[in-house]
Amino acid sequence: MKILITGGTGFVGGAVTRRLLSMGHAVTVIGSSRQCRLPAHEQLSYVSADTTRPGDWQRLVPEQDALINLTGRSVFNLWTESYKKAIYDSRILTTRNLVTALPERSEAVLLSTSAAGFYGDGGEVEKLENMGPGNDFLAQVCRDWEGEAQKAAAKGARVVLMRFGVVLGKGGGAMATMKLPFQFGLGGPIGSGKQWFPWIHLEDLVNAIVFLLSAEECHGPFNFTAPQPVRQKEFARQLAACYCRPAILPAPAFVMKLVLGEFGQSLLQGQKVVPRALSDNGYLFTYPDLPSALREIVGG
Repeated sequence: MKILITGGTGFVGGAVTRRLLSMGHAVTVIGSSRQCRLPAHEQLSYVSADTTRPGDWQRLVPEQDALINLTGRSVFNLWTESYKKAIYDSRILTTRNLVTALPERSEAVLLSTSAAGFYGDGGEVEKLENMGPGNDFLAQVCRDWEGEAQKAAAKGARVVLMRFGVVLGKGGGAMATMKLPFQFGLGGPIGSGKQWFPWIHLEDLVNAIVFLLSAEECHGPFNFTAPQPVRQKEFARQLAACYCRPAILPAPAFVMKLVLGEFGQSLLQGQKVVPRALSDNGYLFTYPDLPSALREIVGG
């Protein structure tokens, strides 16, 4: 297949790109850096472009069998009004430009990222793919993000919406941020720790993308989360145990709100997300439970 990936050099995108290249696919990566951060490969092409703006990069879209849309400014930052706009625009405008570049009567598949944040603060309710969005900032971003991607269906494309949980893996992502404090015994739950923590191992995320690329009957939303969610306090306990450290230093809720503002408030929320659509379509998780995932990441 000929596959175009937006955001294909980051933690998730790099892993997806490497897997697809190893399978013999021809991959074109579009990134914001001037130089590609991935090792050279005869089947890899790189284009530097700002995908929030229309440009020459869009001419590549009609040539592709598949589009994997992974672009989005990190949410792990202080949410000023200007940064919130960057979070929104990086997702919505990139997706809009991708869909605009699709030809009519397209036979391509579009796998477009969304997030478990689609559901807002889920409380104790188990969140399945047929449930509606929340009403906070991230939920609104995800709703509009998915709305732009769904427009590709009117052009004939098969559209898959990937609602990512927190991605855990070696060498980057959330683990890179959390590793140091937990190694020194300074890690702990956020707030009460009772909120649900939707997570997925990087290997399962990549495997699920490969699975959905060829599963022609699959379309619509898919929760990209492990089938066994845990509460945030239990996640902190198990991660600390991997380093033979306690997890007794919680980050108080009022401090999170005071220091990080609206972003801090979002970290105090959770979603009990279950990957029903993936399981019903026959995907088998390599790391369905947190202990096996952490053993591979920390101990491997």
